[in-house]
Amino acid sequence: MVEDESIIAENIIYALKTDGFHTSWCVTAGEAREIIADKNVDLVILDVGLPDMNGFDLCREIRQTSSMPVIFLTARTDEVDRIIGLELGGDDYVLKPFSPRELTARVKAVLRRSTRRTLAKNNACHFSIDHHRMLISYYGIPLELSRYEYRILEILIGRPGWVFSRDTLMDLAWEEPEASLDRTVDTHIKRLRAKLRAVRPDKDPIQTRRGAGYLLRETQ
Repeated sequence: MVEDESIIAENIIYALKTDGFHTSWCVTAGEAREIIADKNVDLVILDVGLPDMNGFDLCREIRQTSSMPVIFLTARTDEVDRIIGLELGGDDYVLKPFSPRELTARVKAVLRRSTRRTLAKNNACHFSIDHHRMLISYYGIPLELSRYEYRILEILIGRPGWVFSRDTLMDLAWEEPEASLDRTVDTHIKRLRAKLRAVRPDKDPIQTRRGAGYLLRETQ
């Protein structure tokens, strides 16, 4: 946490500690740089108005080397400031005065989103899509896919962890979904799984949710 007002900082630290978080507190951007370089930081709570530097500028520095979540704290109410903070890569923007409990809830929510993004990225990065050539590679190996196999896999890769029902996949992948049976999706998924196993027999990235549909696993 980078915050130069001690009363605010102490209230935040108490609330975070109550929920099991360990917090390193500093009052300047210079101290923050040292902590970020020295420790394994999961999230930064960053005041915009710092004694030695604008918080937006510090966030810009952080984003050059790290994608760790950043939550801005500020007394500024102008919409343009909130837009700037979010465009710089801020994950949330909390206006002073605020409830420390509310901030703790926002910290939890941001960390959950960050974890999901990381897991999804770790799994989805095993795939690469060449949209112009309609070609998908898995662990660097190009897959020989039919038109609908390509479309289904493209949809799943686009939203790892998202459950797509058969009807939704048909609506998104088929030109005339009403002319096909919903079990057609099952057949294409079965073929996709076989082709993925041919590349990596130890992996099974497509998961079935019984009664719900299919998804690309967020982690393997």
